[in-house]
Amino acid sequence: MGLEIVVKDIMESAKADVAQLDREAEEEASHILENARQNAKKIIGERLAKTEDDIQKTRQQELSSASLEVKRTLLNARKELLEEVYVQAEKSISELSPEKNKELLRSVIQNNEANGKRIYSNAASEKMVRELTSLKYAGNIECLGGVVIENEDGTVRLDYTYDVILKGVNEQLLKQTSDILFG
Repeated sequence: MGLEIVVKDIMESAKADVAQLDREAEEEASHILENARQNAKKIIGERLAKTEDDIQKTRQQELSSASLEVKRTLLNARKELLEEVYVQAEKSISELSPEKNKELLRSVIQNNEANGKRIYSNAASEKMVRELTSLKYAGNIECLGGVVIENEDGTVRLDYTYDVILKGVNEQLLKQTSDILFG
């Protein structure tokens, strides 16, 4: 019977050791799970914060892009309108009355014919220009109106065509025209 008691004591001691090891293992497992949960929360928090930052950056980029596109569209619309104004000005010049055209040509020729020997104009104004000047009529040029006066050897050309005058005035007053049209 003595051996049974020893075996029983060994068994009880072994069960107690197993129970102790089970408790320690459960505590360790519980500790590991708690650490894993904390790490998971930390990782989720970091990823959420990064995602929110990414969303904010993307939103800002989209807003900037949309704003830039609106500005580009507005500038293109303004450019088209300014071009339309220029085209309308060209049309108005091409439709000048003969009297107004003659008055303008007289003024340009009187103020500048002393600087040249030859004069050019468009075909429609040729007869008028010949009447208004003593310069040699050198031929027709393609323009809205006005004249080109040239010196004897052709090294100096004074371009007083309405096209060139309109272009110069347009470039000089573009900002002012834009301010009037668009505020």
